[in-house]
Amino acid sequence: MLTRRHLLAGGALATAATAAARAPTTPIAAPAAPFDEDFWAEVGAQFTGDRTLINLNNGGVSPSPRGVHEAFVRYLQIANQAPAYHLWQVLEPGIEAVRRELAVEAGCAPENLAITRNASEGLQIAQLGLDLEPGDQILTTDQDYPRMLDTWRQRVRRDGVVLKTISFPTPASPGDLVARFRDALTPRTRVVHLCHITNLTGQIFPVAEICALARDAGAVSIVDGAHAFAHFPFRIDALGCDFYATSLHKWLFAPVGTGFLYVRTERIAGHWALQPTAEARDGDIRKFEEIGTHPAANHHAVAEALQFHRWLGGARKAARLRWLRAQWTDALRGHPRLRFLTGDDPDWSCGIGAFGVDGLAPGEITSALWGRHRILATPIVHPQVQGVRVTPSVYTTPRELEVFVDAVRALLG
Repeated sequence: MLTRRHLLAGGALATAATAAARAPTTPIAAPAAPFDEDFWAEVGAQFTGDRTLINLNNGGVSPSPRGVHEAFVRYLQIANQAPAYHLWQVLEPGIEAVRRELAVEAGCAPENLAITRNASEGLQIAQLGLDLEPGDQILTTDQDYPRMLDTWRQRVRRDGVVLKTISFPTPASPGDLVARFRDALTPRTRVVHLCHITNLTGQIFPVAEICALARDAGAVSIVDGAHAFAHFPFRIDALGCDFYATSLHKWLFAPVGTGFLYVRTERIAGHWALQPTAEARDGDIRKFEEIGTHPAANHHAVAEALQFHRWLGGARKAARLRWLRAQWTDALRGHPRLRFLTGDDPDWSCGIGAFGVDGLAPGEITSALWGRHRILATPIVHPQVQGVRVTPSVYTTPRELEVFVDAVRALLG
């Protein structure tokens, strides 16, 4: 639980305390259940979204609550007064307090956590900083994020490594996923790269079990947690991975352009940074943050996003997101033309859900939803997956999901 000591530790977060006055402060009663609409209406009121549309694409990037956005704007204004002073001397030191509090929430030590601009940047630091030789094998899945697959394919072209991908059904059981990785490991496997939760369908992977397989095989494990952090509770130190990267502008509701990279202690010194730093910093996690001149307001406002997340509660948030997904999936279940691509088991999924319709291309569905009803959803076009991804958020109302269900029923005829 966040205490006053945590919030005010270090002068660098003193300005964040001012913003805290604008965040919700009413204690949450224990019965604040996923279906307690009085409470969730208070949560929704913290967002200033466009209510003339129904946003069911919060998985790509989410709006920030009012307090987070106001803090972000305020820090931009502070930096702009005299950037050479206010940017570097006033704001930039606050990154250490942000690092500390992010580490508390993530379940790792601050000295294992580098603050980045997004999950892709963090993952590419992990992917491109490894020493690999021709013939070394990278094991991942064909449903991994395209940017990360492209990064490995560049290493194939430049370094002669071998990229091996696993296919799996949608949805897939955790046991089946573990077995597929186990069967694909070879003596030449040097890297096991996997999603914590896929961007296509919201399939949650049994990360700890797969990372244990990698460790036993002598391989490095890299976990893409772009959609996982602040989506559902977990601790990085319980996963057993070597690298973990996430974006904070999705489920933490932080400003766009924020993320972090976790690196296991024994991996830091021997891992090449994406942008070179002095040799004296080889063992410092901060070497992975060197990108030249950069804004401080983005990462500074993460402190406000963390406060909002802690006020809401990670477990309560995940329960609401699962409840919202059940509202539309249960209402549409049983139609002969509709196929669900995401499992209902809480070990397999959380707030993200996906479905396909026989006879309708994903783009046809999303175009009709937008053109007729101003509903924003995501078409999924992939060799293994064809469908529509639906990602409500904590500000989504049951009424909005009713409109969505009626719109899909109309498409189904």
